[in-house]
Amino acid sequence: MANNIVSVIMPTYNTGKLLIGSINSVLNQTYTNIELLIVDDCSSDEETKRILNDFSLKDCRVNVTYLKSNHGPSYARNIAIEKATGRYIAFCDSDDKWHPEKIEKQIDLMEKKNCALCCSAYCICDIDNNIIGINIPPKHITLDQMKYDNKIGCTTAIYDIKKLGKKYYMPKLYKSEDWALFLQIIKACKDCYAYTEEPLAYYYIRSESLSSNKFSMIKYNIAVYQKILGYNLIKACAAFLLCFIPSYFLKIMKRKIDSYRYLKKHSSFTQK
Repeated sequence: MANNIVSVIMPTYNTGKLLIGSINSVLNQTYTNIELLIVDDCSSDEETKRILNDFSLKDCRVNVTYLKSNHGPSYARNIAIEKATGRYIAFCDSDDKWHPEKIEKQIDLMEKKNCALCCSAYCICDIDNNIIGINIPPKHITLDQMKYDNKIGCTTAIYDIKKLGKKYYMPKLYKSEDWALFLQIIKACKDCYAYTEEPLAYYYIRSESLSSNKFSMIKYNIAVYQKILGYNLIKACAAFLLCFIPSYFLKIMKRKIDSYRYLKKHSSFTQK
């Protein structure tokens, strides 16, 4: 396996102590040639700033940028993407965690499949660290599948700058910006491969999380159809009603079935 730099993108805003676990899960990867680019979106709490300062002094792989005003997670991620020097771009939100072998296993899969975009299965956890579900994407994801809904968990995604060029950024949307980004990328590279043998990330549900209220995302999902796929308003609304909503509920059902099967098979499963 080639030892190319992986640039890890992490936006943060008033995350506090949750940051510690997220940052450590990135820095403790078995694949060590990484740079962690954290963009603080004008946090108002001093604890977040102190934690960021401590990590940047302790590990030279940590690079922190402090924004002077709040712009939202897509803007913060784009600032980090612009600063990235690695061949690969990966994403980890500041309240999520990674399996220690995440990068190593995904880069290995990307090299074997010669693909430019990779994601993985991930655990869904509550704030008490309990695993409440497993999301297992298709092993091979196409553009047609991505039109129905986002099959790629943002905190699991890695893409190859050498194959795609450094030209893909998250659109200025307050929500669904990750789906919009991956739609753009998959339009260029045609497909995405997923590591599904085991979850490689832990996605945390918080009551105040931007993505926890799915109904508030309706207008943003319609905006994705318009901005990224070029649909007019009528076609975008039709796609949302006829494609996204049915696919979303099917995904929930599949997640429940996958979670039951996986947790039954791995009755002793715990976070690593």
